[in-house]
Amino acid sequence: MSVGRSVSVALQGLDGVVVAVEADVGRGLPGMHIGGLGDAAVAEARDRVRTAAVNSGLTWPRTKVVVSMSPASLRKHGSAFDLAIVCAVLSSGLDDGDEARGRLERTALLGEVGLDGTVRPVQGILPAVIAARDAGLRWVVVPAGNLDEAALVGGIAVGGVSTLAQLWRWALTGDGVDAPGEGRRAVVTQELPDMRDIHGQDEARRALEVVAAGGHHLFLTGPPGTGKSMLAARLPGILPPLAEAEALEVTAVHSVSGRIGAHEGGLITRPPFVAPHHTVTAAALLGGGSGVPKPGAMSLAHGGVLFLDEVTLMPARVLDALRTPLERGEVTLLRSRHRVRYPCRVQLVMAANPCPCGAAEPGECTCPPGARRRHMAAVSGPLRDRIDVQLSIHPRHSVVRPEPGEESAAIRERVIVARDRACARWQAMGIEAAGANSSVPGPVLRRNAPADDAGMAYLECRLADRTVTQRGVDRALRVAWTLADLDGRDRPTLEDVAAACDLHAPTDGEVAA
Repeated sequence: MSVGRSVSVALQGLDGVVVAVEADVGRGLPGMHIGGLGDAAVAEARDRVRTAAVNSGLTWPRTKVVVSMSPASLRKHGSAFDLAIVCAVLSSGLDDGDEARGRLERTALLGEVGLDGTVRPVQGILPAVIAARDAGLRWVVVPAGNLDEAALVGGIAVGGVSTLAQLWRWALTGDGVDAPGEGRRAVVTQELPDMRDIHGQDEARRALEVVAAGGHHLFLTGPPGTGKSMLAARLPGILPPLAEAEALEVTAVHSVSGRIGAHEGGLITRPPFVAPHHTVTAAALLGGGSGVPKPGAMSLAHGGVLFLDEVTLMPARVLDALRTPLERGEVTLLRSRHRVRYPCRVQLVMAANPCPCGAAEPGECTCPPGARRRHMAAVSGPLRDRIDVQLSIHPRHSVVRPEPGEESAAIRERVIVARDRACARWQAMGIEAAGANSSVPGPVLRRNAPADDAGMAYLECRLADRTVTQRGVDRALRVAWTLADLDGRDRPTLEDVAAACDLHAPTDGEVAA
């Protein structure tokens, strides 16, 4: 017998590496050894794949079998290598010129086998298929339960199998795998809360529209019952749908995390909304775990909204851990022998009561002197510097009106138009801003895209009397550009700049910044 070969994919976060699986069947006592830095799931495949092959009616060698997975220096995790291991061993008994050998060497095999020979779904199919396509492979065969998810990737042929016997029949003949539905591409549909449910709160509704149009982060403060959580939950509904590439990346993150179940592999086209509890740990927020770290809440919110309610009750070290990922748009998790990267371009929305007792007005507060300031000081200055829009909501802004508010769909149309204007402007200037004003650096704004003369003079006066810092000037310019985009103006005016400063009014217990 000669060496049998097949191909699979190893994942490190969202990054996939094509793995060559080789099997040598030689003389020696019956047994199987798997090399290549596999974890416990890979090591346990030794007995699992042999039993599955025998129970499927396939001929398994009764001698020594050695399986190697290269690159050998790359750690390999999970049971998705089962199909490749089985096919490598079985193909060792084929002639060198057999078409099945070439077919297996051009196809990525992903999936776990059960002891009865069934092929079971695995996590991370979407990024693995993308890696196989980018490596130049022509085919990928996945469990039938993952077929819809795999079919989301263009540029590579995909097939699904339900049993090991079906897989081997395809290897020998090239036929027999399940194909994705003709002209059908699964899309995840989700009902999002609508802005029409919010009555009154005109100032807060306008602020939410500005946040959506400019990609700005938001900090809401106000007593309980004024609608902070209700507003935050409706932000995804007025954001533009995800672009094709971003939708694939968002879906890939959820695939790796195991949040896409079998037969539910649809493309996520709406911005996600993730709201962890205020007791969340840094590992749960940023990602972590044994073996290959899993995405945290911040990465699961990639392309959408991360909502932190009761933010003043969260540990300071957990909140401060957000600062670097917010700037870079990705989380990097380091382990002793490898590094894992997950994207996390999110819009951060934080909410808090103005003081521990939650009083609506300072005169009603029962907290000791200085408690309000200490309460709000839980959010550090460096994190506040990354928040462009800051709004205090009071009960008088929450008057219930008999008529419903404007629907999310109408607001979303204005947001899309504003983002298109911003994207065209920054592209014409050669500025990489992803169509969002919030990501334009301050020096670039001051040098290449200032407000009109009256607006800049207003900011200079605010800077001179120390009611705003230099970072505050940059914040105001970003928000002013968003206001101008929403109203169809080619340049921010004095009114835009003043309104932008008002949208970052200090919360109770905070000094101007």
